[in-house]
Amino acid sequence: MKDLPHHYPVRAEMAAEGPVRLASPGVDDLESAPPAEFGGPGDRWSPETLFVASVADCFLLTFRAVARGSKLPWTSLRCHAEGVLDKAEGGMRFTGIELRAELVVPEGTDPDRCERLLQKAEKGCLVSRSLSCPVRLVSELRTG
Repeated sequence: MKDLPHHYPVRAEMAAEGPVRLASPGVDDLESAPPAEFGGPGDRWSPETLFVASVADCFLLTFRAVARGSKLPWTSLRCHAEGVLDKAEGGMRFTGIELRAELVVPEGTDPDRCERLLQKAEKGCLVSRSLSCPVRLVSELRTG
C-alpha cells in the first residue's frame, strides 16, 4: 500500500440537458443520470446506485484481502446490496444499506471461520466505515 493520505480525483461535467460524464485518471469515463425515482431515465448509473455499489464493491475487495491474509480457501463471493433512501432529520438521506453475501467455499471449510471473516470484511470496509447510515450484513455459506 502507498503511504497515506491517498487522493482520488474525479471530474464531473454536464450540459444543460443529458447525462453527467464522470472521469478519473486511468479509468474509462462513466455516464450517470438521475434515477427514475427522481424523474430520470432510469437507464444509467445514478449517484444513488453508485453510492450503494461502492459499499458492495469495497466489501468484496476487503473480503478478498481478509481471506488472503487468513489463508481461507474460497471459490466465489456474490453480494446483493440495497440502500434505503428516506426522509430523515435534516432531509432525505440513506438510512441503511443491507448487504446479502453468498460465499462459496470448498467442502469441509469451517463455517464459523467463514462467518467471522465475512464480518471482519464488513467491519473493515473503509467505505462502510465512512458512512453515517448503518450497514447490515446477511451472509449465506455454500459449498461447491
